[in-house]
Amino acid sequence: MLYGDEHVRRYEETDGEVGHDWEKGAPILILTTVGRKSGQERKFALIYQEHEGDYVIVASKGGAPQHPGWYLNLQANPEVKVQVKADKFTAKARTATDEEREVLWPKMAKVWPAYDDYQRKTDRKIPVVILERA
Repeated sequence: MLYGDEHVRRYEETDGEVGHDWEKGAPILILTTVGRKSGQERKFALIYQEHEGDYVIVASKGGAPQHPGWYLNLQANPEVKVQVKADKFTAKARTATDEEREVLWPKMAKVWPAYDDYQRKTDRKIPVVILERA
């Protein structure tokens, strides 16, 4: 099973032929943010779902009390790069509204049921992020 930097590397080398279909069939995209402190590009392999032409990801960090670094990065700079299989594009990231989250959370939890467990074990409201193609 691929994780972290190795997952990103193999995905990019193969245009997602290796790494797109992940554990339990969850689909993966590559998100590239700009580090809010370093100013350098940072890449992450994340579970996604398509919704009305956009891509949706979850800032779960396994239910940790703090948001993942990539989410803090996109809050500082919402302009991101995305790769879904061989499709590479720029996008604007935004946090789903409460109303959008009500629709999107069950969709994401269906593909990765552990999201519900993560939400139960943290006091923070885990953000759902929408990536809108630029």
